[in-house]
Amino acid sequence: MAGAIIENMSTRKLCIVGGILLVFQVIAFLVGGLIAPSPTTAVPYMSVKCIDVRKNHHKTKWLMPWGPNHCKKLKDFDEAVSRQIEANDIVFAVHVPLPTKEMSPWFQFMLFIMQLDIAFKMDNDLRENAEITLDVSLAYRDDTSSDWEEIAHAIEIRKLKCTFGSPKTMESEGRHYDCDFLPFMEIGSVAHKYYLINIRLPVNERKGINVGIGEIKDIRLVGIHQNGGFTKVWFAMKTFLTPSILIIMVWYWRRITLMTRAPVLLEKVIFALGISMTFINIPVEWFSIGFDWTWMLLFGDIRQGIFYAMLLSFWIIFCGEHMMDQNERNRLSGYWKQVGPIAVGSFCLFIFDMCERGVQLKNPFYSIWTTEVGTELAMAFIIVAGICLCLYFLFLCFMVFQVFRNISGKQSSLPAMSKARRLHYEGLIFRFKFLMLITLACAAMTVIFFIVSQVTEGHWKWGDITIQVNSAFFTGIYGMWNLYVFALMFLYAPSHKNYGEDQSNGDLGVNSGEELQLTTTITHVDGPTEVYKLARKEAQE
Repeated sequence: MAGAIIENMSTRKLCIVGGILLVFQVIAFLVGGLIAPSPTTAVPYMSVKCIDVRKNHHKTKWLMPWGPNHCKKLKDFDEAVSRQIEANDIVFAVHVPLPTKEMSPWFQFMLFIMQLDIAFKMDNDLRENAEITLDVSLAYRDDTSSDWEEIAHAIEIRKLKCTFGSPKTMESEGRHYDCDFLPFMEIGSVAHKYYLINIRLPVNERKGINVGIGEIKDIRLVGIHQNGGFTKVWFAMKTFLTPSILIIMVWYWRRITLMTRAPVLLEKVIFALGISMTFINIPVEWFSIGFDWTWMLLFGDIRQGIFYAMLLSFWIIFCGEHMMDQNERNRLSGYWKQVGPIAVGSFCLFIFDMCERGVQLKNPFYSIWTTEVGTELAMAFIIVAGICLCLYFLFLCFMVFQVFRNISGKQSSLPAMSKARRLHYEGLIFRFKFLMLITLACAAMTVIFFIVSQVTEGHWKWGDITIQVNSAFFTGIYGMWNLYVFALMFLYAPSHKNYGEDQSNGDLGVNSGEELQLTTTITHVDGPTEVYKLARKEAQE
C-alpha cells in the first residue's frame, strides 16, 4: 500500500511538472510571436557610379554616393563612353544605411548579397563560366563630419551564373541576363553608425581580368541585419533562462554528491548537457553592444555545436543505460561506435565553419563557395557530416527498438513481484516511455516550426493581432530545449526517499529500504540497478 501511495504521488507530481513546463513553453512561443518583431530585415541598396578623380588631386580615396562631399556621378555607361572615362576610373559606391538613418549595435551582424544587372550585347557577350574580379573596400565612421576609417580591403573573384531567356540576336540587345545572387560580405558586429562600400571592377585585357563578363549596367546589394527589437527580446530570454538552468544544475549535482556512491554515466551526461545548455544561455552578447566583437557569429556557432553534440550523445547513452540486458554499460567507452560518428561529424562542421567564418574575421568579403577548391572542400565536409548523422540515427533507432523490445519482455516478470515493487518498476518504465515521447515531440516541433517558418510569409494576421511566425520559431524552440534540459535534471535527480520493508524481498534477493530513483540505472545506492539484476538473472537462466 505504501508503495502504491508513493507511485501515485510521484505520477501526480510528474503531471504537475509537465503542466508547468507546458505553460512556460506556450509563453516562450507567445513572446516571440506577439512581442518580438521579425528576426531580420532586408534592405536593398542601389550603387552609385562615381568617377575616381584621385589623380586630379582629390583629397580622399573614399567616394561618397551622396551628401555634402559626394562624388562626381555618372548616369550610365553611355555617358562614360561619350566622356572617354575608362572602366578603371569608375567606382560603385554604396552607403550603409540609407540617408537619414543610422546603424546600431543592436543589429548584431550585417550580411550582404550582390546582384549584377548585365545587359546582352552582341560585341560584348557574357562568356560561359565567366568570373568577375572585384576590388572592394569597406570603411566606417560614427559621425557625418569624421574621416572614413578602413575596415577591410580585398580583391575577390566571383563566378557568374546567368541565363538568357531570349535568342542572342540584334533584337535582343539591351535585355538583361537572369543572374544568381552572389555572396558579397558578412561582418559579425555593427559597432558603428555609418559604413561605406566602394567597389571597383579593374579591367586588364592582357591578363584577362574582367573580360567577357558582359555589359554591367548596375550593381545592387541587399543588406540583411538582425532587428534591434528582436535582439532585445532574445537577450532578455537568455538573461532569464541562464539563472534558471544554473539553479537546477546546482540542485541536481548536490543531490548526486549526497549519495554514498560515485555518479553513474547517465548522471554525468545529464549534467554535461546542462553545462552545454548554460554555455549557450550565458548572455555574453550584452558585451557586443559596447565592444566591436566581430567573432560573435563564430562563437555562437561553436556554442550551438557543443550543445547539439551533447544532446545527440545523451540520447544514445540514455537508451543504452535503459537496455536492461546482461552487458555492463556504465562507461563511455562502451558507446564508442555510436558516439564516434557524432565526434567526426561535429569536427567536420567545425572545420567548415572555421574555413568560412574564421577567415571572415580578417576578410569579411571572403566566401569558401567562390572557388572550385573551396566548394569541393566545403561539400566534402558537409557530406561527411551528413553520412555521420545518418549513421548516428540508424544506431539510435536500433537502440530505441531494442529498449522497447526488452521492456516488453521484462514486463512479463513484473507479476511475480510484490505490489510495491511492481508499481515501482512500472513507474520506471512509464518514465522512460514518457521521456521518449517528450523527446520525439521536441524534435517534431523543431522540424515543423522550421518548415512553417520557411514556407510562410513570416507573419500571420488574425484581426488586429499579428503573429511573427519566424520570431515565435526562434524563441519557442530555444525555450523548448531549455525546458527539456530542465525537466531532465528535475526528473532524473537521485531521490533520497526510501521504501519501507518490502513485503516480498525474496523474489529478487533485494534488501529492504532500497532507494527509489527515477532512472532504471541508479536505483541502488552502491550497486547495479534492480531491473539490471533482474535482466541479468533471467539471461543467465
